[in-house]
Amino acid sequence: MARIGKSIVQRPPTEKPHVPANHLAVDGVYKHMDATHIKTKFEKLGARAKIGQLRRLTANPLVIDIGHDRHGEFFDIQAADDADIEVLDVQPKDRHLLLMVRRTQRPGLPDIKDKLLCGHDERHWFVAGIPEKAPVSSVVTAKEALKPDLVRSREQGKKGKRQKRLRRKTDVFIRQGEWFFIPAPDMRVNEKLILPHEPIRRGGGKPHMCEQLYRDGGTTVYVCSRHPNGLTGDEYRKLLKQNPAAAKWGWRTMARNPVVYVRGKITHPDHATIRLDGWHRVEMNTENRSRAMASVAFLD
Repeated sequence: MARIGKSIVQRPPTEKPHVPANHLAVDGVYKHMDATHIKTKFEKLGARAKIGQLRRLTANPLVIDIGHDRHGEFFDIQAADDADIEVLDVQPKDRHLLLMVRRTQRPGLPDIKDKLLCGHDERHWFVAGIPEKAPVSSVVTAKEALKPDLVRSREQGKKGKRQKRLRRKTDVFIRQGEWFFIPAPDMRVNEKLILPHEPIRRGGGKPHMCEQLYRDGGTTVYVCSRHPNGLTGDEYRKLLKQNPAAAKWGWRTMARNPVVYVRGKITHPDHATIRLDGWHRVEMNTENRSRAMASVAFLD
């Protein structure tokens, strides 16, 4: 899931620009975007979408979040001045669609195109950025692009319909949200280093809790609610030197980019519990490789 600058147009206090229906007012110029058409595409999934101008300071041309109101969840789409939104593919039965955000650059340079997969996974709506290097034009190819390299490698040469390979459970993996669990029957671990009831998470999202977890390698980091992605040893010591009170922030040591294996129950409030017999290697989907992920405010 590009940086842009934004100008400000001053108007007299009494002057209110007329904004035609389904248009966005951008820097004093009306940039056409068929918001009704886009909302209709989301409605085919059984979803609601609200589209408007950016309401927060950000360098990104688009922000998509999952909002909540008295009617339930909705896709909160906020677009900047030069963002042009298009729906490339809709799969109502699967409850997914592929969104593309196009931005023009100065003459002679190609348009910048970011793609995002919006859909429903078990219990809630979600949005995920698609890596730019992947040749994606449909919901199916977007789902394939989100698979970790290890999964795609193990699927090579296997027969069967592609649609079956997109299920949450196949003979290659079991998936829960953004996490893929790949059987590792030959894995041998040091029993003394097995961690009970250990979380795995992406950034500040809600953790997936693992009954048993084993880490192999990686960089030790210090994690707390204020630093969910962790600080290295040097960063942690520097922080404590600058702010001794930070020592009481409830830190725990974790490993960044280790090879992780889990077994037993994996739970998450937004997903059905899965049970893994034997050790499984943990791999996250590829959305963290996408430029478009900077446009996603949603974390599950």
